[in-house]
Amino acid sequence: MARSTPWRRALTATLTAGALAVPLAACSGGADAPADSGEATADAASALEEGGEITVWAWDPTLESVAKDFEAEHPNVTVNLENVGTGNDQYTALQNAIAAGDGVPDVAQIEFYALPQFALSDALTDLTAYGADQLDGTFTPGPWGAVTQGGGVHALPTDSGPMALFYNKRVFDKYDIEVPTTWDEYVEAARKLHEADPKAYLTNDVGDAGFTTSLIWQAGGRPYQVDGTDVTIDFTDAGSQQFADTWQTMIDDELVAPVGSWSDEWYQGLSDGSIASLVIGAWMRGNLESSVPDASGDWAVAPMPQWEDGGQATAENGGSSLAVPAASENADLAWAFLEYATVGDGIATRVDEGAFPATTAELEDPEFREQEFEYFGGQKVNEVLADSASQVAEGWQYLPFQVYANSIFNDTVGQAYVSGTTLTDGLAAWQEQSATFGNDQGFAVNQ
Repeated sequence: MARSTPWRRALTATLTAGALAVPLAACSGGADAPADSGEATADAASALEEGGEITVWAWDPTLESVAKDFEAEHPNVTVNLENVGTGNDQYTALQNAIAAGDGVPDVAQIEFYALPQFALSDALTDLTAYGADQLDGTFTPGPWGAVTQGGGVHALPTDSGPMALFYNKRVFDKYDIEVPTTWDEYVEAARKLHEADPKAYLTNDVGDAGFTTSLIWQAGGRPYQVDGTDVTIDFTDAGSQQFADTWQTMIDDELVAPVGSWSDEWYQGLSDGSIASLVIGAWMRGNLESSVPDASGDWAVAPMPQWEDGGQATAENGGSSLAVPAASENADLAWAFLEYATVGDGIATRVDEGAFPATTAELEDPEFREQEFEYFGGQKVNEVLADSASQVAEGWQYLPFQVYANSIFNDTVGQAYVSGTTLTDGLAAWQEQSATFGNDQGFAVNQ
């Protein structure tokens, strides 16, 4: 996930309904069937020696330096790095190019939640042909689980978003608020702050699909189960309901600022302390430093609040990967670049520029963990974030049409923030409409 706002705005899906329909007709045997180009020569060394050009579609700004370094190391290779849009804009362009059979890039940045959609239709090269399956253990559990669902290795993680509590220590100290360790304590901290200063809120929320699914994930909910084209959607599980009950209290008691994330008002609230905390992905560290400079020294980081006393489970919120589309005409060279960027020398470059790594070696590196951040009052923030990455709960799955599902979130779950409906009712509506879409696309959706 990350140092600049455009990386993460894709978390708030704005895709119009149906714009990214899943082309099941293109499947050649389900999620376990490798794409044709996954059967390629898989000879990256020869491809590097021969040289050539590859096109990379990505919005991650750290890849600019990675591409330059890669070209310097391999002078006969040209990397054409193109930003064709952030998140959903790129996914639409990629899907259109795949459908047309023309203009498909050699490498594409794809966020974890969107990856199953492309993997299921065999639109991505199965990277096991390049030995990617041997990288198990190289990445933390959350990102690795995201790129390996469905029987293949569909991409390699570039960054991750293990969640933590970012809080304004100045505001907490002013109102004698203890850092919450459980979600019950979080609700009470929100109440105490808002009663002390009606203009201040512990956090903001107007409805966000990524935040909702991440908290359900941490609570042990597994509303999505996917086995090829067989899909189950069930938001009646205990984790989903635990989130809904707790967060409904925050909404009913008006304890969340009615401010959308990434808006000017949101940044102002983070700067002046009227929005005093965020439970969010690790990439927020760099975002605060670059986008809220006036609050330097005010903020600190603590472990994510737990649903039960003594718990340690966390979840991912954001995170991206690099994949090689099956239609790439230079898959071997594309793999060489992807490998360099995700498990090679490119990692150090990206971390230096603010990306939060998904690789265990970097997260366990004492130099990384013990780095002190002036913005956070000299705190060793990476210790908290790296520990969170190691505690991400396993077993989470996204829908193979999650991009569409997120696009209807505001019309379903999001109504709980603006009308008399409840989060439980909203989740039921989200489930029903997502299931209808999935069945219309040829999936067998159970509820």
